[in-house]
Amino acid sequence: MSIYKRATGEEQPFWKLGPFKIRLPGVHYRLETPEFVQALVMFVVSLGMIPMLEQYLGLPYDIALAYVFVCGICFLLPALLGVPMVPGWITPGIPVVLLFLGDFEPGDEAIRALFALQLLVFLILFILGVTQLGEKLVHIVPSSLKAGILIGAGIAAIMGEITEGETLFDAPISLTAGAILALVFLFSHSFLGLARRNRAIRILASYGLAPAIIIAIIVAWIFAEYPRPDVEWGITAPNFTGMWEYLPFTVGFPTLDVFLLAVPTALIAYVIAFGDMVVGNALTQQADEERPDEKIDTSITRLHIVTALRNLIHSFFAPYPGLAGPVFTAVQASIVERYKQGRQAMDSIHGGLATFWIAGFIALFILPLVTVFQPVLPLALALTLILTGYVTISLGMEQVTTSTQRGVAGVTAVVLALHGAVYGVAVGLVLHFLLEWTGAKRSERSEKKTPEAPDK
Repeated sequence: MSIYKRATGEEQPFWKLGPFKIRLPGVHYRLETPEFVQALVMFVVSLGMIPMLEQYLGLPYDIALAYVFVCGICFLLPALLGVPMVPGWITPGIPVVLLFLGDFEPGDEAIRALFALQLLVFLILFILGVTQLGEKLVHIVPSSLKAGILIGAGIAAIMGEITEGETLFDAPISLTAGAILALVFLFSHSFLGLARRNRAIRILASYGLAPAIIIAIIVAWIFAEYPRPDVEWGITAPNFTGMWEYLPFTVGFPTLDVFLLAVPTALIAYVIAFGDMVVGNALTQQADEERPDEKIDTSITRLHIVTALRNLIHSFFAPYPGLAGPVFTAVQASIVERYKQGRQAMDSIHGGLATFWIAGFIALFILPLVTVFQPVLPLALALTLILTGYVTISLGMEQVTTSTQRGVAGVTAVVLALHGAVYGVAVGLVLHFLLEWTGAKRSERSEKKTPEAPDK
């Protein structure tokens, strides 16, 4: 229950604080049980950053775990400040960030380099947010380029898990089973129709990705694709005291040349984050259209500023290879699907979104949960990336309507997936100006005379 109640058709109650809209659990929204339970499984994805922190920054396990706790605190900020999206990492940008870090020695040198990169990402997001240029950017970017970025990012996310040497080859049975179940539970028309008629199926569907991940983990244990866990009891013990020795205040701040080396990677990270914003915005607008009983404020300016603040906190207190991204696409899609079922299923979208990382943060303290899932972290992360890829590709295709737009988007997506965001965006812009913008008036006249044949 919550103290404040929403009138039908209004925005969920909040306290105004500058550009932010403060909402507290139990005061402005109720906690949602399905999202709470789902988070007790899905929080394992956040632990997937630990191996990267150990390898590329040279952190001991207990220090890396402390970094994850800082990330967990940052995950709570968007719901607190009025952003209707579940936050995540800039996930498709992780390979680019790791490539950048590969040029630096693990330890003090790599920590300084990652600080420089994350501070630059903060500055880009903050400037575009404060000036409200980010809000305009979302609307002025051509639909074909938006689609290309989304589809390309989706292809890259899926390719990263199914190519030789990746998770599919290590755990083919469990990954395939988990991916199929996740897609069926969230998007199958026949399954969702069955859920409307059957209470047990409806309850299963309400928990989103969690049932699929649990089944995939059980399959992985049955077929020995991953080792069974060595469960420990108690409370996790992140080393917050020792963490200070691995922060910029102790290891030192980077020189100007390191900042300059980080600029291209920071720009790529923003391009990818922008694509995530387009995805999150599209999902949230879908929810807004489905539920006229609640008005959802999808402020891109606020999203920029809050994401910038998270990157600022990370840069000083836990430089993070995943950086701080605007939306956890797979979970956002899962929550939106349940939200569409009506107010009885989920009173407010803010309740569902906020509940997820509140529960996820609590789960970090539960040592049995952490140790149970620790051996299967790659599987949970792979399932999340595959589902993210599916959702992103689907939303990208919705952005385009004409043959020319589809062609520009398709080529942009292929180049982005194979050669990175910079080349993909460059190709997309060139094709847009050559094929769409340059002949816009002529093509409009042509389309009036000869309407485009509908898709079959």
